[in-house]
Amino acid sequence: MLAVVIAVLVAANLVNNWFAARAYLLTCVLASGVLLALARAAGLSWTDLGLGVDHLGGGLRWGAVAAAAVVAGYAAAAALPPTRRLLLDRRVADLNARDVLYRALVRVPLGTVLLEEIAFRGVLYGMVRREHGWIAGTAFSSLLFGLWHVLSSRALSARARRVPVALGAVAATAIAGAVLCELVRRSGSLLAPAGLHLATNSIGYVAAFAALRAAARSNRGSG
Repeated sequence: MLAVVIAVLVAANLVNNWFAARAYLLTCVLASGVLLALARAAGLSWTDLGLGVDHLGGGLRWGAVAAAAVVAGYAAAAALPPTRRLLLDRRVADLNARDVLYRALVRVPLGTVLLEEIAFRGVLYGMVRREHGWIAGTAFSSLLFGLWHVLSSRALSARARRVPVALGAVAATAIAGAVLCELVRRSGSLLAPAGLHLATNSIGYVAAFAALRAAARSNRGSG
């Protein structure tokens, strides 16, 4: 069953990045449903998947604390010109305010976070953890989470630098995946990593957009 789960993820990744990017939300929702069905058919309980009702409270608390830390970090970075440059993201340069809000409030929570948390911290982590323990579950899930970002990392750099950028993206997201798995382990709920993931991506879009606008105003003022 694990091989089938991985095949579904490969298919979803290819659809989202190569074949039908405009169907991103639909693909993510459908893939999430298929993965949950496969996990349940394999014998995983809702608790195994981080979706047990008994752990919702703990998940909310952990997720809220993690999200608050992310917001504080972005605010601190935006407050100082030297660190504000770290928020600049070329992927946001061509977006208007409406596009940014759509990504922050719809695409990220209902697409990115939904699929990736169910897939990597729910199904994959749950399957491997049940058979081999949480360390193996974390390692396996995080490695695949890193590889998941190879295709999407193409947009981060010019063609000549795609290989080193892709390797960096794999390493960075694998480490992030391990942190997110630890949140599941400690809280017992997918709400914990989802809170951190959502804040990082959604607030990241808003912060990057604000930083780019501030930089543009500064350039006009100095010109």
